[in-house]
Amino acid sequence: MQVLLQPETSPWERRVRMAGDKSLSHRALILGAMAEGESVLTGLSESRDVRTTLRCLRALGARVHREGPRWVVSGWGRLGRSEPAQVLDCGGSGTTLRLLAGVLAAGRGLSVLTGDSSLRRRPMARIVQPLSCMGARIWGRGEGSLAPLVFQEGRLQTLEWDLPVASAQVKSCLLLAGLQAGVPVALREPLPSRDHTERMLQALGVPLERTGLAVRLAGPACLPGFRFAVPGDPSSAAFLVAAAVMNPGARARVEGVLLNPGRLGFFELLRRMGGQVRWEVTHEESGEPVGWIEACGSELRAVDVAPEEVPAAVDELPLLAVVATRAQGQTRVQGAGELRHKECDRIHHLVLELRRMGASISEQAEGFEVEGPVRLSGGTVRCHGDHRLEMSLAVAALSAADPTRLLGAGFSDVSFPGFWDLLPGTR
Repeated sequence: MQVLLQPETSPWERRVRMAGDKSLSHRALILGAMAEGESVLTGLSESRDVRTTLRCLRALGARVHREGPRWVVSGWGRLGRSEPAQVLDCGGSGTTLRLLAGVLAAGRGLSVLTGDSSLRRRPMARIVQPLSCMGARIWGRGEGSLAPLVFQEGRLQTLEWDLPVASAQVKSCLLLAGLQAGVPVALREPLPSRDHTERMLQALGVPLERTGLAVRLAGPACLPGFRFAVPGDPSSAAFLVAAAVMNPGARARVEGVLLNPGRLGFFELLRRMGGQVRWEVTHEESGEPVGWIEACGSELRAVDVAPEEVPAAVDELPLLAVVATRAQGQTRVQGAGELRHKECDRIHHLVLELRRMGASISEQAEGFEVEGPVRLSGGTVRCHGDHRLEMSLAVAALSAADPTRLLGAGFSDVSFPGFWDLLPGTR
């Protein structure tokens, strides 16, 4: 679809409660499917990606139904998952495919995971190699490096693995494989990545230890049914916070949002840029800190983002480039080559489209550089089938000098249902 956004020139204020966190929703559904008995989930994200995970889990034998605001999951427990009667289509969700790969590596029968054209281009060797070392029998295109991936019943064994790239999805995949198979798994990352799976497993009593960059799953464990109220998604909140910081007189407050330290990298960067952003933890939910975030219009300065800072802000880096157009000086992002392997090449297409709007931005091998401040001009830009690029360009349009037309929009519900009802501006 096409979206026409008008610049927002008057002061505005938003106070909202964000929809459930997408990363936690994937994991809560998968662990509920693996558990004994019933699990009750509230605040579950209804994004397109989470609905994809739900469909796949039903095909594997989990029973899931909705009771008003609650989702009730009856897991397969010690009986084990079913052999799916059809190919499991993960759509464009890398999280669905990579996490379910761990579940399918240990279990009965034959299973196939595939996805849309963008997902079939994304690298899968990073999960296939360690799973194969555990004894999983996996085949895929490109010598196992690309989906579709075929899993044949096998017996898994203990794994010790050093991840070459920090990745919460790879780490979670391997932990789920060990949990499903009842075998120990010891992992070490080069840099910290999101730790949602570890926190949830520990909250459920699974014998898991964390020391620095290492995590160890001790062996067999029985997952009990559980209750979980999914906190709001900070990656979604980032768009409203960025829009507030960029626009004089704007104010935003997000309630009930996840404040996991591994998810605050973008907000920390905004504060380094001079952004008036603050947050406070008010309570915990299954080991996850939850609270509020506030932001208002600010004078911004450029910032350098080092490779070790990328994992905590990787999803928000296209949005950071938009914010950087309003910052004094040159903002540099390095070590973000992972962005080239998302729904589109986010580095290339981000630079292309922001240049169309008048930004002074250059493409680097593993990042980008933005010179500011520049008043964006608006115009016509394309979303390239990427939900985060679409939403980042929408935020850019709010502070442009002229109206902006977004072509090929309509992907925001992949991660953020209701996005177009939240931002100021008109369609």
